[in-house]
Amino acid sequence: MSYEVTANRKRPSNFESLVGQEFVVTTLKNSLSQGRIAHAYLFAGPRGVGKTSAARILAKALNCEKGPTPTPCGVCTNCREISAGSALDVIEIDGASNTSVNDVREIKDEVLFAPASGRYKVYIIDEVHMLSNSAFNALLKTIEEPPPYIVFIFATTEIHKVPPTIRSRCQQFNFRLIPLETILERLREAAADLGIQAEEAALLWIAKESTGSLRDAYTIFDQVVSFADGHLTLKKIQDKLGLTGFDRINTLVALLSAGKGNEALNLFDEVMSSGVAVEQFVIELTDFYRSLLFLKLGIHKPALLGYTEERFSAEVLQDLSVRQIEKALSLLLELYRNLRYSINGRFEVELVLSRLADLRNYLSREELLERIQELRKELRYAPDRPGAGTRKEQSGAEQKGADQKGATVSFLSDEGLRETEGWQEKGKQKDTPSSGKRAPESLPKDESSPEGMSQAEPAEAFSQEVVSTPDWQEEEDQPEQRISQIGIAKIRETSREKGELEPSQRQGIIASLKRKKLTLSSTLEKAETWRWQENSLIIVFRNKFSADLVQADLALVTQKVREVLGQEVEVMVRFEPSRAEQEGGVGNRLNEGSPGVAPSEGGKGDRIEIARKVFRGEIIQ
Repeated sequence: MSYEVTANRKRPSNFESLVGQEFVVTTLKNSLSQGRIAHAYLFAGPRGVGKTSAARILAKALNCEKGPTPTPCGVCTNCREISAGSALDVIEIDGASNTSVNDVREIKDEVLFAPASGRYKVYIIDEVHMLSNSAFNALLKTIEEPPPYIVFIFATTEIHKVPPTIRSRCQQFNFRLIPLETILERLREAAADLGIQAEEAALLWIAKESTGSLRDAYTIFDQVVSFADGHLTLKKIQDKLGLTGFDRINTLVALLSAGKGNEALNLFDEVMSSGVAVEQFVIELTDFYRSLLFLKLGIHKPALLGYTEERFSAEVLQDLSVRQIEKALSLLLELYRNLRYSINGRFEVELVLSRLADLRNYLSREELLERIQELRKELRYAPDRPGAGTRKEQSGAEQKGADQKGATVSFLSDEGLRETEGWQEKGKQKDTPSSGKRAPESLPKDESSPEGMSQAEPAEAFSQEVVSTPDWQEEEDQPEQRISQIGIAKIRETSREKGELEPSQRQGIIASLKRKKLTLSSTLEKAETWRWQENSLIIVFRNKFSADLVQADLALVTQKVREVLGQEVEVMVRFEPSRAEQEGGVGNRLNEGSPGVAPSEGGKGDRIEIARKVFRGEIIQ
């Protein structure tokens, strides 16, 4: 007796033996029992899942001597002829080799003749998507209104290539991939039929390699059985088929997770020397990292992992996080895509292995953000940080230092804790190393400005520097919480002497307006002074445009002032030009918008000279 491959020997002969397609089986059996037989069926699905077998079983059910029946006998003449492929009333056509309109024309001529011995003449067209558009169009009328004894059964692996006009005239059945457990059970039966002792790990590897196709599983099974000598093991499969092997992959990944890149590359060289293909190595390594990801996510099914959980290295699972394993999978998948265009696939693999050896230092963006947040919290309350601790402790320490005349005073700036020696010259701002700003040396001094401050840096510049927010404090903190208590006391004392609004309150008003209207808060920062006149607060500007801008939103400014100060206050805006502008001097008007040019009270020649310098011009006459 001639040898028969397992796929043909184990081909389903009835609906009960068609495994993994419960929906298709149930629907077809019910339609046969009720006599609801369609004139066209379309079976779609992956390869090797039973489409052609289901078409033959349906042809048997229709032409069985006891039929139409959902359980064909399999022993009558029609059933035996259909199983052998010699039935005259069941015509199987290969769609890939019969694609023209002439082939369809022959079918149209043949359907006019009644079946020879059965009830139905069944046309099974495999890979129907290979027909040309002209052939499909020629077939439309025939499959829509065929003679009552004609049944068409189409099978395809690419349903998207079948025209919608064909699909709409057929009952469509979508076949699914067969579960791995079902394939594994069928492989056990096939090994028992042949009297072969098969290791469970070997059968599991075959079932996993078949990727849901029972025919592929039978094909691989026949191949490995040929060199198994009656005893099939995973070790024999790996040696004969040139596989890397689970143990070597497990060792390699353990070396990579430990950061031993040089040893991992040496092991990779041994694998390549044993004859393993680069593509096969990448596939197995990717599959291993996929299994690690499943284990980290709490998935322990051997059908998904390919191996039992105990075989995976516990150290690797402990060393790598989920994000790091995902990064490894991403690198390997990209590697497989790049192998096709690489000058040498081995070079590509070695580069990725070197990167995987440094994988334990990889942090995702989410993890980086978490670390930054943790560090900010530690820096905010670290006991060994200068000036750290609660705000209450900081305020008490700074207040104690304020009682010592000429003692060093601490201020909080944007970059942390700043130290500056006491007040030296009245109204003179000291440049500190950590303030991040240096006072411009060449700015002109406006004689009408209070305390001799420069025109570009008004009197409140120092208070703005003091009130700046440290980077570990929240934006919602009030200005009184952002500066040291000593600085507040000094600035308040100076402001009371001048009859001006305290800088901390002024900054609070500007900060509250910044969230409401940014341009208005920026304009208020340019105000020359904020001085009290009885119960009225007067905001003075040197620039008329700024004064008009604030005057237009005076109601909003008044509202914020009352909220910050907690009392009814009338706010007024005044434009008070400098002394030079009041005298109408041309040179000083030019100086107002030209920092870096010293003011001059000389004659007309001096003013002309200043204008020439500002505009970089040349005197013609």
